[in-house]
Amino acid sequence: MSPVATKGRTKEASATSQIVADENTRKIVRPTTVELVTTAIRQRILSGELAPGEVLRQEALADELGVSRVPIREAITRLTGEGLLTNVPHKGAYVAELSIDEVKETFDIRLRLEPWIFSEAIPRISEAEMGKAERLINEMDNSDSAVWGQLNWRLHETLYLPAQREITLQMLRVLHDRSDRYFRFQVVQVPIREQSHEEHMALVDACRKRDAALGAKLLEHHVKTAAEQIMSVVEAVVTR
Repeated sequence: MSPVATKGRTKEASATSQIVADENTRKIVRPTTVELVTTAIRQRILSGELAPGEVLRQEALADELGVSRVPIREAITRLTGEGLLTNVPHKGAYVAELSIDEVKETFDIRLRLEPWIFSEAIPRISEAEMGKAERLINEMDNSDSAVWGQLNWRLHETLYLPAQREITLQMLRVLHDRSDRYFRFQVVQVPIREQSHEEHMALVDACRKRDAALGAKLLEHHVKTAAEQIMSVVEAVVTR
């Protein structure tokens, strides 16, 4: 096992270093060192442990995670591609700043993709997948804000997977990762959590009714509402 998983301090890497079974293929998957390092750094960004504008110290990270600088550099390349890092030649990488324009563009794209893929998934979704979605919704109710965004993506992924649109799903995975760091500002508010619960349950109910048109309409409203809430919170943060 990679030494990343042996550092007690990096419990997020330890958790992902376990051998896991893909829920669809049942194949055993062993994460690579680069994947473990990427996950560890990503979670520090999304949780706020690495603050916007903070410079990544490659040597310190390598020592802390128990790896060489090679997987650190590859992780930086990947996270730059995801928009979580900004890499400046000859200066290094730093955590991307919070951006109102980024939030708006991210949700504009989501509004164009998610209602469509959800409507494609509804006729194919199974009872087992709907049950999993409900369990994730219940888990989100009492989750810490640092992991709420991850659970939110797992929920949406569960609802979209039956559409069998892998390219679109990959794009949405990146967009949700970019949104995740903003969710932690939003979900600390109880009324927002309760509203999100009701909206998510309505999506599952549309699946049970096999009503693709209703599902697309509900999801469009859900994404628009989330965009408005996050935009208002981010505007307040960046103007402090």
